[in-house]
Amino acid sequence: MNNWKRRDFIKTAVAGSAVIGAGFKPLTKGVKGMQKNGRIGIIGLDTSHAIAFTKALNDPAVSDTYGGFRIVAAYPKGSSDIKSSADRIPAYTKEVETYGVSIVNSIEELLKTVDFVLLETNDGRLHLEQSLKVLKAGKTMFIDKPVSASLPDAIAIYRAAEHYKVPVFSSSSLRYITGVKEIAEGSIGKVLGADTFSPCTLEKTHPDLFWYGIHGVETLFTIMGTGCKTVTRSSAESFEKVTGIWNDGRIGSFRGIRSGKSDYGGTVFGEKGIAVLGKYAGYNPLLEKIIGFFQSGIPPVKAEETLEIFTFMEAAQESKIKGGVPVETGKLFEKAEKKADGIKII
Repeated sequence: MNNWKRRDFIKTAVAGSAVIGAGFKPLTKGVKGMQKNGRIGIIGLDTSHAIAFTKALNDPAVSDTYGGFRIVAAYPKGSSDIKSSADRIPAYTKEVETYGVSIVNSIEELLKTVDFVLLETNDGRLHLEQSLKVLKAGKTMFIDKPVSASLPDAIAIYRAAEHYKVPVFSSSSLRYITGVKEIAEGSIGKVLGADTFSPCTLEKTHPDLFWYGIHGVETLFTIMGTGCKTVTRSSAESFEKVTGIWNDGRIGSFRGIRSGKSDYGGTVFGEKGIAVLGKYAGYNPLLEKIIGFFQSGIPPVKAEETLEIFTFMEAAQESKIKGGVPVETGKLFEKAEKKADGIKII
């Protein structure tokens, strides 16, 4: 089994520091070709994402928009100690049943009846254990944000996917925020920098940006690409400011909001112009990518990019702990890999 090493992380980061327009493929309307009528199972009914995806896929009015893919079964249990998540499960369970979804008592039971899996559990701490069951069963899987509640766990999940040869990808729906497509097509030329923002609610069981700030961070990396070498964070009660310096000298930043008007967006600085991102485009653009991934088996977001997003967020956590000093992402990733070496995936 090939593992990601620090040299590979740096190599990928340097290569990825080219702007978004170089390799980004714009979202296309609808999903066509390849497999149709796939049976999808959901793990975790403790997030509104599970409801949104079920409504979109199981609505008779959608016809062939999503290739005939449907949610056929769900395992409700997610977090047991995050009250805001756990309290949703009973009502969400009843709601998905109205869309013809069968409720099962275990992940093992779910895997016997589905072809693909949406891992929707809100609690990233559970994702490693849950995803290993799916990967061992050979089921192609989308993992909703966050991939995990730690960088070592995220590395272990992708190592396991590689070992079991099962396609996996993860993304926030904010990767497809309005304006990204035009920038990808060169509307402002080469991207020189970006400032993004999103709500940044905290959850004590997760590193600060993993729970909700990840939305704005994902937007930042969608625009900037990989290649962030240092991360510095300033933190206050109501706001976060995290700044990254890329290998080619570009600067990108994320502002997390916990007070006042909260929204998603950003400003992108290019050689030929300055663009403003927004509004939030909802779940459908992401869902189109998920179904296309289920059909093709080709992840629309590479593991290396997702792991760099999590490295950025974990570096932000370390910067806060150390009083706002810059943290080198390469060294942080190397430490996380060593911890991941101790995680059993077979």
